[in-house]
Amino acid sequence: MTKKKGFYIVFEGLAGCGKSTQSKLLVEKLKKRFPKRKIIWTREPGGTEIADAIRKVVQGTEYKEKMNYICEQYLYAASRAQTLRTIVKPILDKGGIVVSDRSFFTSMAIQGFGRDLGIPLVLKINEQAIFNMWPDLVIYLEINIRDSLNRTFDKSGDKFEKLGFSFYKKVKHGYSYLANKYPKIVKTVDGTGTIEEVSQRIDKLWTKYLS
Repeated sequence: MTKKKGFYIVFEGLAGCGKSTQSKLLVEKLKKRFPKRKIIWTREPGGTEIADAIRKVVQGTEYKEKMNYICEQYLYAASRAQTLRTIVKPILDKGGIVVSDRSFFTSMAIQGFGRDLGIPLVLKINEQAIFNMWPDLVIYLEINIRDSLNRTFDKSGDKFEKLGFSFYKKVKHGYSYLANKYPKIVKTVDGTGTIEEVSQRIDKLWTKYLS
């Protein structure tokens, strides 16, 4: 695959960390800074009709049977394959900027650590879905686990909201692991404080990459 011309920014973190708010705020700032570049916001899972449908299947629908974790990961990978090929790659190929609320780094943290599947298996399942579309910058908004559990997240339904402290402790450990494993990509930002305070911390980061 030829090297992409654009820039791909991803926001990661525990549920309720503020990544949706901050990612959308960044998009507005980027549009003002780069008026001639195509800049879009998307999310994982979701972003397209098909990807959104998979999102509902995998995390917004209650079933009598328990969803196997391997099945869960393949569904996320399928949604990811659609979003990356339909939305992300076309924009990057034209030199645009994509800002995404989550990516396969979420799978490494949640399925890899939270579900105990391990990073190698998660990457293997996602290999064809990602097709080397790694983010240029991952902004990990770090917050306290208790703060995460006390916030309201996806109103349309998210099964992960019902999981407790021990699960999120593993997920947070996963993000710390990823930040250490991929230091050139993953940058940790303090997610506590007001929206403006967190936004200012993020501004100091992305401006080092885009000028």
